[in-house]
Amino acid sequence: KSKNVDVKIPESELEAEDKGAEEERPKESDSNILDLSSDYPRDKHISIQRHLADLEKLADLREDERKPCPLCPEEKFKACYSHKLHRHLQNLHWKVSVEFEGYRMCICHLSCRPVKPNLAGDQTLSKMGAHYHCIICSATIVRRTDMIGHINRHVNKGETESRFSTVRAPKSSYISQVVKESATDVQVLPNHSTPQKTDSYFNPKMKLNRQLIFCALAVLAGERKPIECLDAFGATGIMGLQWAKHLRSSVKVTINDCNENSVTMIKENCHLNKMKVKLNSREEDNGETVGNGEENSDTIEVTKMDANVVMHLRSFDFIHLDPFGTSVNYLDSAFRNVRNLGIVSLTSTDISSLYAKAQHVALRHYGCNIVRTEYYKELAARAVIAAVTRAAARCNKGIEVLLAVALEHFVLVVVRVLRGPTPADDSAKKVRYLIHCQWCEERVFQKEGNMVEENPYQQLPCDCHGSMPGKTAVLLGPLWSGALFNTGFLRRMLLEAVQYGLDEAQPLLKTLVCESECTTPKHFSTHSPGDENKQEECGVYIRTPNTSAESYLVHGKRKSEEVLRGAAKRQRAEHSAEHPPFYYNIHRHSIKGMNMPKLNKFLNYLSEAGYRVSRTHFDPMGVRTNAPLAQFKTVLMKYSTPTYVGAQAEGPVHLPGEIQVGEEVPAAAVIKVEEAKLAEDDKSGVATAVFTESYPTHCAAE
Repeated sequence: KSKNVDVKIPESELEAEDKGAEEERPKESDSNILDLSSDYPRDKHISIQRHLADLEKLADLREDERKPCPLCPEEKFKACYSHKLHRHLQNLHWKVSVEFEGYRMCICHLSCRPVKPNLAGDQTLSKMGAHYHCIICSATIVRRTDMIGHINRHVNKGETESRFSTVRAPKSSYISQVVKESATDVQVLPNHSTPQKTDSYFNPKMKLNRQLIFCALAVLAGERKPIECLDAFGATGIMGLQWAKHLRSSVKVTINDCNENSVTMIKENCHLNKMKVKLNSREEDNGETVGNGEENSDTIEVTKMDANVVMHLRSFDFIHLDPFGTSVNYLDSAFRNVRNLGIVSLTSTDISSLYAKAQHVALRHYGCNIVRTEYYKELAARAVIAAVTRAAARCNKGIEVLLAVALEHFVLVVVRVLRGPTPADDSAKKVRYLIHCQWCEERVFQKEGNMVEENPYQQLPCDCHGSMPGKTAVLLGPLWSGALFNTGFLRRMLLEAVQYGLDEAQPLLKTLVCESECTTPKHFSTHSPGDENKQEECGVYIRTPNTSAESYLVHGKRKSEEVLRGAAKRQRAEHSAEHPPFYYNIHRHSIKGMNMPKLNKFLNYLSEAGYRVSRTHFDPMGVRTNAPLAQFKTVLMKYSTPTYVGAQAEGPVHLPGEIQVGEEVPAAAVIKVEEAKLAEDDKSGVATAVFTESYPTHCAAE
């Protein structure tokens, strides 16, 4: 046109050019769609929402207009007002949804999934079944259980990336708060208190348990340095972080967990506490990590393995097991490679089976028959120790129980490992059966030997079998029959608790020391009379202020024959001074119609009668004593006073100092003098019981 040149183009060529342009445009659009589907995610289905409010927005709720359900056809759910539609969405769609990474896959009734073809081969769209839309692969699945299994298969394959860009929540939303405990900061998930729903479980109620384990490790760190310790189930890693942060160069900490998310969180918590992470040669990580060549006091090794695997691969001086539930599945591997004179601690949280609520589970896990008794917590601790003893004996190792604690949420057992077949045989002999009377709850360990006894009821101190019909006793066990505490180790744990300011553990440790010595709290002292010059404990020479460095280095080597003989002498000396097994509850054996004395006064009364007595941490109203149950009840009856509940209904209550008409004062005075004389002559209380029968006391109610 610029040159004013007229060019004539045939119509056939114009038509062909137009057709070519029309064909190119769809091809270009198709290529764009393919690019979008590959590079950019598509929009998610309307049944996949994050909040219930987002689902309600689809219905465009209004107060004055009826609206249909966005996930139901018109013939299934007719249009209604907002309040009824809100209940429908909440009850029939939201409550039965499947949750995944912050999103809900609600049930859908729309015609997006045809039913099975009919006889003619056509798919009928008139009747639609309820179904779900997968957030990962957009598949339609009918049943909710199948949908959950479908999502789990995606997760097991590592297919957690969805094709919807709005599905994945931001990473910062997973971390809700930072918890501080014993100068250690850890990040926890929003559902950290529910082990079934979270990868990194953190229980604030287990703080006392962590402090007791820390004190035990601190005592071991004072015997030999450095020691290699393992937290086999790290979760958030708070326990291993506390070890490394407070004990520094005395320990080499390894934190293990088999869950990948937990391992990632452990590494983040290490960086949060300014600790360096040491990885295995198989693992790779960038940032503030160190290799196998360099180590310092602020380095923690983090591994991602099964607990049995990591304990089979390496040897450790200190191993702590804290799985979710029972720990019997990890005992063999724990004792397989633990070093001589090392320590194994385990926390059992399957209290339903240990506390005799699920007796068949206790028989399956621990091979132990138990029933619900007044001393059920100590029964649980002895059942766990029996399982530990058998596992150690299979590896030609014996144990010495240093600590056994049974509280509301857990059972903690700390044992020292003694290598050799002789300690293994000695420990295995302490696993016996227990004879328990079901009427009076008297109990006694079965005698050693394999011969069948004609009348096993003779071993019980009570005579319930002769006075009661039928079989009155039950055989429990096998259980650990030895001591539950080591006094010297507990005293050193108490010193470590005072040094590091562990206020929650100090009262419990004081109670444990009194319980191990079977003494009352008023006679408690931080240093026992024989501890100043006693530097050997379980064959280990302990460095005290009066011990020279040379002797400490000499005795810190592998045990010689003299050390073995000294350890045997110490064990024989301590065996005679073991605390009595089990305890009695003062409320369980109180006399009806009598006011029992205060617990501390009753302890003094039993001690004056010539018995060993102490309180116990297993039961706040329990009394640990070597007195038989009959003598226990006799002393309790002697110092109990009658109640006057019904006195005011039948007559006035006379005070002890008042003199009423018709009373014989000299006779009453003579009775009191004779009673006082008999009480002084007979400490056991037998004469007092006879005296009360010949001179009965009458109150106003009688």
